[in-house]
Amino acid sequence: MQTSKFKSLFNLAVINKECIRTVAVASTATKTENLKPWKEIPGPNSLPIIGQLHHFTFGGTFANTEDAELVTKLINLYGPIVRIDSIFGKPPLLFLSDPESTAVVLRSENWFPVRPGFPSLEYYRKDYKKSKGINVHATGLISDHGEVWKEFRSTVNPVMLQPKTIKLYTTVLDEVAQDMIVRMRANRDENNMITKDFDKEMNLWALESIATVALGCRLNCFERNLPADSPEWQLIQCVHDLFIIANEMDFKPNLWRLFPTPLFKKAMKLYEHHENLTKYFLKKGKENLKNKTDTEKGVLEKLLEINEEAAHIMASDMLFAGVDTAANTVTATLYLLAKNPEKQAKLREEIMSNSERRPYLRACIKESLRVMPVVSGNARKTTKTYNILGYEVPKDVDVVFAHREMSLMDKHYPRANEYIPERWLAKKGDPLYYGDTHPFVYGPFGFGARSCIGRRIAELEMDTFVARLIENFQVEWFGPPPKTVQQALNYIKGPYNFVFKDIK
Repeated sequence: MQTSKFKSLFNLAVINKECIRTVAVASTATKTENLKPWKEIPGPNSLPIIGQLHHFTFGGTFANTEDAELVTKLINLYGPIVRIDSIFGKPPLLFLSDPESTAVVLRSENWFPVRPGFPSLEYYRKDYKKSKGINVHATGLISDHGEVWKEFRSTVNPVMLQPKTIKLYTTVLDEVAQDMIVRMRANRDENNMITKDFDKEMNLWALESIATVALGCRLNCFERNLPADSPEWQLIQCVHDLFIIANEMDFKPNLWRLFPTPLFKKAMKLYEHHENLTKYFLKKGKENLKNKTDTEKGVLEKLLEINEEAAHIMASDMLFAGVDTAANTVTATLYLLAKNPEKQAKLREEIMSNSERRPYLRACIKESLRVMPVVSGNARKTTKTYNILGYEVPKDVDVVFAHREMSLMDKHYPRANEYIPERWLAKKGDPLYYGDTHPFVYGPFGFGARSCIGRRIAELEMDTFVARLIENFQVEWFGPPPKTVQQALNYIKGPYNFVFKDIK
């Protein structure tokens, strides 16, 4: 999870796939003699003191550029490698849209990968809490790095990545999905539309779903009389506010790294509020375990047996990272299926067949993650000097890989701007066959040791809910396409012109 205007840090672009230089690039990844220096990497020109800042403010070239368009514009102007110098204490950035160079960096940084993303969260968990007299060893997969991160990841991997454990949630996630269908029917107006807070409704489903895994119990978010100030709604709003504020603090030039700005103080209060809400829900989850009758152990129970601190941190991270991401991915999938009714009909036919295998369902969601990804790309902080496309890239640079931009280029995917789930099922020799594309063009769940630990959970949640939606509703859309706003995530904004007609 990572992106935005400056943060555009997670959008990258694309370089010629025709230039297959796998061996050449890989063999020279760390040979830095006779390379062009950092300052010669293409990018906006710099001025004394303010550097490149004038390009993004004061009527500069990019001042009025929408966040979602910034990286594309940078790449169109400067090419597949773009330099952004350090501003206000923020590390220098390198936008990279060459898939082979992307592969070199990601593979080289896969032993102890440092993934930049939410320094404000890292500050809260490590420094702010310490200033309050709270010392912690591990702070979580989002905010830890190095040996501490490796130790924590090794602790939780056997639980979070075990297919047998995740499969335990199949029934309860289906119950959540069916309950949400009932709620959606009740919330429709006379035109079969959900006109009030559709985005919050999707977040409510996502929270109820991830809570079954993180906390081992239902939160009962779908209660009709759930108060607006309930802990459930507070958590949804808190997560949403945190992503917005992190966008301003972590992905754009901001003075909080130099002194405590008002925005910094607000962020620390929000992070503290999120932690307290997590503790509240964890208490409910532990109480639920006392009354558990079945012998199969779920994620929370297994983590508590291994390490109680790790269980608390993972629950907090899941409630932080698993709500807006899943909700926006489902919204994008519904929009794309609504605009492509023939694909929706094909998916419905597969679902109605009651087959255990649903490859087209998985392909539909994979394709939505390519066309309308909830995160724009991945990033790494370099731990050594690199030779990238003939330039010397020093240590401690945040390299951003533009998976979204690369994924929407015809040179990588034929008819790239079309929604074609079949490309993920096409056989070798078919022009649409995804295997002909460089594997580092597309990366919705990250790469390697630092890939998304909740991937299996997220896929099960989304597969289950989308299947129930398409089984019950003919989804339609009218009017112009929705606007995508790039913040820490890519948010699909209203009006949400969905029509949900009952399947007869």
